[in-house]
Amino acid sequence: MASISDIDKAAGALRAGGLVAFPTETVYGLGANAEDPTAVSRIFQAKGRPPSHPLIVHIAGAEHLCDWVQDVPATARLLAECFWPGPLTLILRRGRRVPLEATGGLETVAVRVPDHPVALAMLSAFGGGVTAPSANRFGQVSPTTANDVRVELGEAVDFVLDGGPCEVGVESTIVDVTGDAPSILRPGGVTREDLEAVLGYRLAVPSTSPVRVPGQHPSHYAPQARVVLVEPEKVLTEAELAQELGHQVGVFLPPSFTDASVKAHAVVALPVSLAAYARGLYGFLRELDQQGCDLIIASLPAEEGLGCAIANRLRRAAGPRPSSVPGLQEH
Repeated sequence: MASISDIDKAAGALRAGGLVAFPTETVYGLGANAEDPTAVSRIFQAKGRPPSHPLIVHIAGAEHLCDWVQDVPATARLLAECFWPGPLTLILRRGRRVPLEATGGLETVAVRVPDHPVALAMLSAFGGGVTAPSANRFGQVSPTTANDVRVELGEAVDFVLDGGPCEVGVESTIVDVTGDAPSILRPGGVTREDLEAVLGYRLAVPSTSPVRVPGQHPSHYAPQARVVLVEPEKVLTEAELAQELGHQVGVFLPPSFTDASVKAHAVVALPVSLAAYARGLYGFLRELDQQGCDLIIASLPAEEGLGCAIANRLRRAAGPRPSSVPGLQEH
């Protein structure tokens, strides 16, 4: 676990224009001084991320929000009061302190307060905003441990703060509050049901949005193995078919099938709890890659609560890639 000395070193690296990987409750972030365009550009280079993809500015508390945005509507204040610190990102009008390099050229900015003691200590010690996407190569599986970051980004990161495994395991929920009616642009650690309980009305979850936000690329959160999604009752038969076709198959086995005999190279028995599933999702994908699988058969959970975020990540992980898997049909 990171020490006070480590946090001071991280803050110093940020002031010097360096890149710092740090833990949040969702995933590990790759951070740079949000007001330093050169440092922000280094994030895109390290990740291989297109510069048009906006980043999230992490701040130490809701009281700093007005430093980074033009105005804070009442809806944004309410959501910040209820869910910060926490896995909620708000889209607001960009303030002058935020360079366009951090927003992908947009006049909106994504802002959140992470719910992790190490992240908050680093932000306080640094004394400013830290722009950070997930600390991995663009489009690949997000990191939920410090070792994930070291393995994937290596020397591209100037300093890695180790805060242990991430508790939530999937990225923050992104809510656009720039218009008359807020909408969820990315499901995540704060559920739609929780947001609606606070706001008192239904929230739209559009499949597309004119506002670019992190995580919208068709293929995202993807392991090296190809992910194929099928109906839950077809997981076993599709896995067997893929094995017969010569694939090294990994299976996400739904809880209702835990006693079943599975013909596959590797099997992950999914937990019953959606919170445990979300916490372990990226680790499960990495595990099957490490075991040499070239194909992962999975199904979507019920899209309620955290199941909505898990389903979103699995769909992106199974998104279109240059090559296709013969003999299998995506559902």
